[in-house]
Amino acid sequence: MQPHSTSFFARLLGALFFIAACALSTGARAQFGTNPAPATGSVVSTPHVRAELIAHAPEGVAPGQPVWLGLQLTHQPHWHTYWKNPGDSGLPTALNWQLPAGLDVGEVAWPVPQKIRVGTLANYGYEGQVLLAVPLQVSGAFKPPLVGSAAQTLEVRLHATWLVCRVECIPEEGSFVLQLPLRGSTALHGTAFAQSLAAQPVALPGEGTVRAEGDRLHIRVTGLPAAARGQMLELLPETPAVLLHVAEAGKDWTQAWQGDVWTATVPLSPERGDSTATLPLVLALADGAAPTASTDTQASARAWRTVATVTAPWTQAAPRAEVSPALAAALAANQAAAQAAQAGATSTALPGASASASGLLAALLGGLIGGLLLNLMPCVFPVLAIKVIGFARHGSNRRAHRLAGLAYTAGVVLSFVALGGLLLALRAAGEQLGWGFQLQSPAVVAALAALFTLLGLNLAGVFEFGQFAPGRLATLQARHPAADAFLSGMLAVAIASPCTAPFMGASLGFAIEMPAVQALAVFAALGVGMALPYLAASWLPGVARALPRPGPWMATFRHAMAFPMFATVVWLVWVLGQQSGIDGASALLALLVAGSAVVWSLTLRGRARWAIASVLIAFSAWLAGAIGQNITQPAEQALLAAAPGTDAGTSAGNGAGSDRSIGTGTGSHSGTGTDGPSPASARWQPWSAGRVADLLALGQPVFVDFTAAWCVTCQYNKRTTLADADVLARFATHRVALLRADWTRRDPAITAALAQLGRSGVPVYVLYAPGRAPVVMTEIIHPGDVYKALAAL
Repeated sequence: MQPHSTSFFARLLGALFFIAACALSTGARAQFGTNPAPATGSVVSTPHVRAELIAHAPEGVAPGQPVWLGLQLTHQPHWHTYWKNPGDSGLPTALNWQLPAGLDVGEVAWPVPQKIRVGTLANYGYEGQVLLAVPLQVSGAFKPPLVGSAAQTLEVRLHATWLVCRVECIPEEGSFVLQLPLRGSTALHGTAFAQSLAAQPVALPGEGTVRAEGDRLHIRVTGLPAAARGQMLELLPETPAVLLHVAEAGKDWTQAWQGDVWTATVPLSPERGDSTATLPLVLALADGAAPTASTDTQASARAWRTVATVTAPWTQAAPRAEVSPALAAALAANQAAAQAAQAGATSTALPGASASASGLLAALLGGLIGGLLLNLMPCVFPVLAIKVIGFARHGSNRRAHRLAGLAYTAGVVLSFVALGGLLLALRAAGEQLGWGFQLQSPAVVAALAALFTLLGLNLAGVFEFGQFAPGRLATLQARHPAADAFLSGMLAVAIASPCTAPFMGASLGFAIEMPAVQALAVFAALGVGMALPYLAASWLPGVARALPRPGPWMATFRHAMAFPMFATVVWLVWVLGQQSGIDGASALLALLVAGSAVVWSLTLRGRARWAIASVLIAFSAWLAGAIGQNITQPAEQALLAAAPGTDAGTSAGNGAGSDRSIGTGTGSHSGTGTDGPSPASARWQPWSAGRVADLLALGQPVFVDFTAAWCVTCQYNKRTTLADADVLARFATHRVALLRADWTRRDPAITAALAQLGRSGVPVYVLYAPGRAPVVMTEIIHPGDVYKALAAL
């Protein structure tokens, strides 16, 4: 069999591996629908919360009758919204009612919240399902219409805003309308209102006092029921920034019973303001303690509320930190964009909002240019080089050249569209993903390493795919040459997926927020840009004439191309080492060697072939069972903390719940240690959203490198501009903290941070400064870009 005939099978195998790898890396979970309900309905659904406006009016709507309205929030698992006092972070849910004259609403009947700890923060909020009920007050001045359908119903309108958080936080809002019968009974949700009202704290008949002494408060509460005496209680302050929310009972604060009087000594918040005359407090039974079964409301309650009198005021610790102008501007921009998208959705019959013509054109142009520049990335070189053989093979057959160019373009474009569609579908299902998401899975990285090892062995002449294929399949490439070119395009996309070229980041970040049709158009433009050089060359006769005639050089060239494939394997093994540690990389290397031995044994002839192959296959299977699990398990936390200086393994620092210690960015480091403790790498600290906020609050600028071990462009920038001595000296001169956000494995906090910057993949380089909007730099960063940004500080 001729060498070029087997290239078809190599491309076919590569395409199938790529499709399977993308499927393996999804792990999508079912979420609520992403299309918001119309503004004229009583339900609004987002990917994180289902919100519904409900009512309870068993006797109709009339003066003196009990009428309740409420917003029922059903959260996705692990997501939460906030209480009236959100704690160390967050915002309470806000309800803005629009009611006819003569109607008014009372205060929200907030159920007792749960304490939600996130790293070094403590918040108060709700998970699962919660109903925020408010009493509707009908006065004698209320005059319903006398005629028409309006005389039978009351229209209630509500605009609600809430902040929903897991690790990342997303501000959301909804507009609701509910038609409430005036004379009929509305009691469908009676049980929900009864449970919500039962979850409220009960007002205490006794008194409470608060006395400040230094940085601590001494609390004394009387009137608690006998069933609560002697039990541990949770202390929930209704006023923000007075008590230290993160304090733990028994460790940071103490409580005790003196007969029927409950006392506590708790630390004050270092962000407290001026003292108040009273301090409303909620005391709740600790988790696991059940209320007493009783008809007495006080005895059967789970929580009690008192408004304590401040007998000795506290002093203000420091001016309270406010939202930075940069963050306020970003939140305002996000809200404006959301409102614009909602307006667009209501102005067209098509699902989703339509991006402006100029915005869509800019995204398409950026995708086209980014795809063109993607051909210059080192990860695409091997496929383009192999395609040169195809030009020489067809010689002067212009029709074959053009057919191959069109088929290659179709393979590239359709692969980009398919990958983009999968990415959009997973994001719609609630996954926090971005460009290159498939390489965040160690299993996919290992599968690609096995694929490139197999391709390298084939190119080196160790075996031919035709040796293992049926005769009819072996001649398929000759009968359908366009299929070979199409699969080459798919293989090119598989190799290019870890790369991000200039213009790509902004275009893809814009695309994933567009409606699906427009977003897929941007992915298609990216594919057209990548395929354009080969497509143009296939239609220009001079390219084929410039190549040597077919001959022995083609076999030599084919063998030489095995080495870029093996170099790719080395890179993939290194990537896996960042994800799974040295044990994972060693296991993969061992399995690749064993697999290569199996392939070699199958090329032997005679009885030795099956004897040696059987032994090697059995050994490989045993080896996979013995050490294969090391490939997919995360690297040990201790190893990550002890080894200095690379992108990967900063799981101790990424995410909102991580360590928020403050540093100058010149002496801390983290990673898996492939770089060693070089002066450049030792300057970097692990990223977290909290750390950025803390440093900015201290007035210190922050430079963040959003990176990943599998991102070739990231590694190039890391070893050039970001390791340049002059660049690092400029950072030190301006006291810029250097943080590295590692996206090698999935990290929802990093994905959310990228989305806030309008990006969906790495690399991304951002300079934050107090009171200024973040500066996002180009994907291939140059020292001049850094100097220009620093000069503006």
